[in-house]
Amino acid sequence: MALRSAISSARRPAVTVVLGFAVVVVIGTVLLTLPIASARGQPTDLVRALFTATSAVCITGLAVVDTAQHWSLFGEIVILALVQAGGLGIMTLASLLGLLVSRRLGLRMRLSAQRETKSAGLGDVRTVVLGVVVLSLTFEFVVATILVTRLFTGYDHSFGEALHSGVFHAVSSFNNAGFALFDDGLTAFVSDPWICLTIAFSVIAGGLGFPVFLELGRRLRGKQAWSVHTKLTVGTTLLLLVAGFAFITISEWSNEDTLGAHAPPTKLLAGFFTAVMPRSGGLHALDIDAMNSESLLVQSALMLIGGGSASTAGGIKVTTFAILAFVILAEIRGEPSVHVMGRKLAASTQRQALTIALLTVALVIGATAALLSMTDFALEAVMFESISAVATVGLSTGITPDLPPAAHVLMSVLMFIGRLGPITLASALALRDRPRRFELAEVRPIVG
Repeated sequence: MALRSAISSARRPAVTVVLGFAVVVVIGTVLLTLPIASARGQPTDLVRALFTATSAVCITGLAVVDTAQHWSLFGEIVILALVQAGGLGIMTLASLLGLLVSRRLGLRMRLSAQRETKSAGLGDVRTVVLGVVVLSLTFEFVVATILVTRLFTGYDHSFGEALHSGVFHAVSSFNNAGFALFDDGLTAFVSDPWICLTIAFSVIAGGLGFPVFLELGRRLRGKQAWSVHTKLTVGTTLLLLVAGFAFITISEWSNEDTLGAHAPPTKLLAGFFTAVMPRSGGLHALDIDAMNSESLLVQSALMLIGGGSASTAGGIKVTTFAILAFVILAEIRGEPSVHVMGRKLAASTQRQALTIALLTVALVIGATAALLSMTDFALEAVMFESISAVATVGLSTGITPDLPPAAHVLMSVLMFIGRLGPITLASALALRDRPRRFELAEVRPIVG
């Protein structure tokens, strides 16, 4: 009976996704423990290998060792392969789970969903998978070409070094992974627009999601108007980028340890780059630990929100954030229902957004409390690290390598839950549609 129950559970989409990613993490951990994966030719301890493999598969970018110094070429290739597998897997599985959810709805709901999302083209699983692969590889190729050319012609890099570094950072940036091959991140390129803007726009593109690119492509061909999902994703993304850029640039403008030491053009470039990375990019061109507290707070909020659905970005997703904003607006106005861009928002969608947001906040609070009990670091740094792990961003104030092994294991669990949790939870909530046969009497407790 237990075996039959386990087999039945394994067939559920959410459980299958979790098990699949867990297997990839295990394989990556084993490979990274091998002596050949270390630059010194010595085995890497299990906890560090597990942390790195989880961070790569969950496309986070937090690291307990220096990526360039500790890992050999074989180790870096393993990390890159795990990042690529994680990025392709997240985008593909999120899109396919969305397709599964729409197919499980009733006919009337399916027709309504297709009108709202214009997702009829997602009906072919093969189209989804090929579309994700082609989209990812195309962006990575373009970004890699620009980076390799710039590193080879503008810096003291041989073609082999430029190729190695360019390809690695192209894959890392588009998949919002946050891994870098330089000791100080990208601080050496803080004034180089070719490097910073290329990587920044690669992170933005990876964080939009395959469904958005599918619609944008059709829009350019004049075949359809934008759906509410695409409008919410693109609009909220632009709003958060502008607001984050303005706040961080103004806050850090006179900070001599960050923007203050640079010329105005570099300040604007670095401010924009820094505002993009909390989407889930995880790379940095400024010293995060030297930033003002208000900048860290804003980055924490941006990390928690994350990027687009069915994308390589983490967080609760920009659509969830936008939906909650519309819910609040409707409540303030005293409206009986929530309207989004000329459409009525389903009550089930509102509940799903609220559930995902509150559970994520609860996870961050619990993780922060647990890490505080294990370490002597300040609340600000620990909470920043917790949000970075749960939202799978990869930004750090520098305390990750100094955490004890138990905290590294906890952080690995947080990254795994943070990456797969919102996707599997959203699909599970959408599939658990059990209409009531009767309603109880209405009650109105005092609120506020």
